[in-house]
Amino acid sequence: MKHYFFICLIGLLTPSGMLNAQDEPQVDEQPQLLRYKFSPGETISAEVSHRAITETTINGTTQHIETATDSIKSWKITDVDQDGLATLEHLVDHVKMMTRTSGVESVRWDSDSQEAPPEGYEGVQLGLGKPLSELTIDSCGRIIKRKNFFPTPPSNTGDLMVVPLPDSPVTTGTSWAVPDTIIIELPGGARKSVRTRLRYQVTKLEDDRASIKVDTTVLTPIHDTQTESRLLERIWSGQIIFDIDRGCVIERSVRVDRRVVGFHGPASSIRYKASREEQLISTSSQLK
Repeated sequence: MKHYFFICLIGLLTPSGMLNAQDEPQVDEQPQLLRYKFSPGETISAEVSHRAITETTINGTTQHIETATDSIKSWKITDVDQDGLATLEHLVDHVKMMTRTSGVESVRWDSDSQEAPPEGYEGVQLGLGKPLSELTIDSCGRIIKRKNFFPTPPSNTGDLMVVPLPDSPVTTGTSWAVPDTIIIELPGGARKSVRTRLRYQVTKLEDDRASIKVDTTVLTPIHDTQTESRLLERIWSGQIIFDIDRGCVIERSVRVDRRVVGFHGPASSIRYKASREEQLISTSSQLK
């Protein structure tokens, strides 16, 4: 649990991949081009709320862990070149955390307080208000270059930092897919690569906003419950609202609710239930 909160704050960039759009055009619907639009000196901030419950049962004993994290993250656009490549810094400006474990007193911390962070949260405090990473992306969200200033393990819910957009204009029903590879650690230190695919589909185009659903498919055959249990936090689905005129994501939500039985003997089970909500903080001075 020591690194859990830092993980859910910083997230992991979705690798760039094939953005092949498949259209299911609607009658009389005008195709729309989805593109990020950034300006030098612009700051884009969002409120992020993450909730998670993990229930683990082994040999008749159940442990219940509940976590809650509320944070404000920002993108500071430091440069946009003549080709439209934007360089941005990713920061977390504020965080409020809670963890509750069965049989143990709850632990809480607010970065605005004068209290020192509890054990396990020290790394979060060190990174607050500082660039966690520097990214260069194109207008479709492809990652051209990335430099990490702090460790960036995979996020527990929603492996999205930059939502990838398709090359071609979209209509309701348009879909595109992005391949990904997840590296999981198994007991004993072994590591395993698991191929996945993120599939995006436009569900509605209305008032310069595109509603996009996303889900994850595991492509690598999984034949053992140990591996399956390590994938619980990485197989998710969600909804994205993209503002076409502003050229940015304004809302994002992710859900996970999965259970694996028999991962540590026939009487064992583990359930992971989580949500992540992101809402853009909009001011006239920040966004065009």
